[in-house]
Amino acid sequence: MIQVTATVLEGLVVRLEPVGLQHAADLAEVAELDLFKWFLGNIPTEQSESDLGRVIEQACSVSNQLMFAVVLQSTGKAVGSTSYLDIRQEHAGLEIGATWYSRAFQGTAVNPECKLLLMTHAFEVLGCERVQLKTDARNLRSQAAIAKLGAVREGCLRKHGRMPDGFLRDTVFYSVIAEEWPKVKAGLVSRIPHSE
Repeated sequence: MIQVTATVLEGLVVRLEPVGLQHAADLAEVAELDLFKWFLGNIPTEQSESDLGRVIEQACSVSNQLMFAVVLQSTGKAVGSTSYLDIRQEHAGLEIGATWYSRAFQGTAVNPECKLLLMTHAFEVLGCERVQLKTDARNLRSQAAIAKLGAVREGCLRKHGRMPDGFLRDTVFYSVIAEEWPKVKAGLVSRIPHSE
């Protein structure tokens, strides 16, 4: 059994902090609405501090998830968020998802370091046996990013989730299991500048 509690995860490039209303202003500055076009739910409907506050409060009210603000070490500003979702304590598994970053930090060391921090904590501290990731089957960019992490594509669930516009999307699932973690970790470490 795993027990997820709110904790700060420190990296070289970013710090993952359990999200709170104190992050809403920073996030609102960079939360362009089209960044959320692949999300199933709990997304901002306007780029404002009050609406990001609503998203944060809603996320914090869900018992089997933990949302983090992605904070740059160099500036102390939040530039996105990511979450532990579908925390399955008795099955030693969870999902990493609901991830978005300011356009300025896409394709940088931010994503691999976030995944490194989240997976290291999941496998090495919490004792997870499985970490899953999923994305809309139409989101080829996300699928490529997940594959680059070293996660294994497991398959596609057809008409798996209803989008805010009513479209029933197909969802592609990936996972990393505990036995695969050392190889995945080495790949992530190699993508972060000045890491050892």
